[in-house]
Amino acid sequence: MPHVSSWVLAARPTTLWAGVAPVLVGSSLAYRADAFRIDASVVTLIAALLIQVGVNFANDVADGTRGTDEHRIGPTRAVASGLITPRQMWLGIGLVFGLAALAGLYLIYLGGVWILIVGVASIIAALGYTNGPIPYGYYGLGELFVFIFFGLVATAGTRYVFDRSIEVGVWPGGITMGLLASAILLANNVRDIETDAPAGKRTLAVILGRSAAVALFAACILGALLLPAIAVVFDWLPAGALLTLVAVPLGLPLIRTLHRERSGPALIGVLKGTARLQLAAAVLLSAGILI
Repeated sequence: MPHVSSWVLAARPTTLWAGVAPVLVGSSLAYRADAFRIDASVVTLIAALLIQVGVNFANDVADGTRGTDEHRIGPTRAVASGLITPRQMWLGIGLVFGLAALAGLYLIYLGGVWILIVGVASIIAALGYTNGPIPYGYYGLGELFVFIFFGLVATAGTRYVFDRSIEVGVWPGGITMGLLASAILLANNVRDIETDAPAGKRTLAVILGRSAAVALFAACILGALLLPAIAVVFDWLPAGALLTLVAVPLGLPLIRTLHRERSGPALIGVLKGTARLQLAAAVLLSAGILI
């Protein structure tokens, strides 16, 4: 059996903040509406993290079996390096999604049929990202998937399980989280352009080209961090959401680095920094909603 460290590597822990962030925002909105429940928040967080780990496992086995990871410059991938066999990884995927489904049963009890629909759609989308007959991550649709499911769906779904309601502030919060989650994937795909293209993996970065992909990364970062301020102007979010602007200085160096650098270590740093930026933005936005 593979060592525990191999499974941790395949889970890509530095990216898991993308699962935590929308749950923080959705939970803070519920707290402001006097609907917060600790059980709902904790179980939602567990389900979100399990689904993201499942996505990362599925991506690892797909890229490993297709040969996409053979010459990549990022961190070691478990299947491509032989640390975990494809069969073992698929067993791991089944276990992780099975646990997510168990957590989902409680969320269905709280949120009803809509949570069932969201949960099933999330797992199908996760498996189809780089697997199946038409792996949409190989056709430039990965960022759209991340924006929808790790932004809008995760934030709105979190808010909904507390009292089966969604207020207008969910949507700017969800868009902010979705843009930052998409920026994490963009940073990853810009780094891998030179290896993805020959392997036939047509990510959005490959399709757009490096310059346009970097510009889109900058738009995602700045759009995400400025949107809460716009939402405050329209009274969609409370004035405290302006706290999110504090994260702008953290985003600018990431944009500059992705624009200027092409070395592996620098680009890996951008990926990790973007994940940390999403967490910082989620904490600031959540704190602003609560004050």
